[in-house]
Amino acid sequence: MRVPIVPIGNSKGIRLSKTIIEKYDLKDTVELILDEKFLIIKPVVNPRNDWEKAFKEMHDNGDDKLIIKDVFEDENLEL
Repeated sequence: MRVPIVPIGNSKGIRLSKTIIEKYDLKDTVELILDEKFLIIKPVVNPRNDWEKAFKEMHDNGDDKLIIKDVFEDENLEL
């Protein structure tokens, strides 16, 4: 796909269509990867973004209980 480089104030930039922005889930910030022959535009991913909400849901559902004991009976803690 070819896109024109357009003036943006004292700089230049490219415009991405709404379809591309939605398809690649681009938000307010992207990561630019500079390779020797390529410029890669990558969406910024925050994998732990919704953890607080998920932990709250787990707690509300009672799913945050330990599966195994965190201290075993035969464990010597006085080392």
